Amino acid sequence: VHSKPAWDKHWEEHRNASKLMVIDFSASWCGPCRFIEPAFKEMASRFADALFVKIDVDELAEVAKTFRVEAMPTFVLVKGGQEVSRVVGAKKDELDRKIKTFISST
Repeated sequence: VHSKPAWDKHWEEHRNASKLMVIDFSASWCGPCRFIEPAFKEMASRFADALFVKIDVDELAEVAKTFRVEAMPTFVLVKGGQEVSRVVGAKKDELDRKIKTFISST
């Protein structure tokens, strides 16, 4: 998502859904963000029951501020419009585990 209007539309369409939304807050200059990107893409294809969204904090600083993102990468897991968990850092095993947990909980 590359613009505030696009994010607002996306959020309105999905915030009340029971489907898990995984938001990746990253930046083009962030080494750990680039490191975990292939794993994030792999998880997006493996976990078809979740919605994966990538936010560049430099493009959408306002959205990052709303979610209180202070370090990159930060992954925020949202279900029913509420944050249910987050992973700070390129911790793919922890992210994978949390996605599995919140996909299976209805």
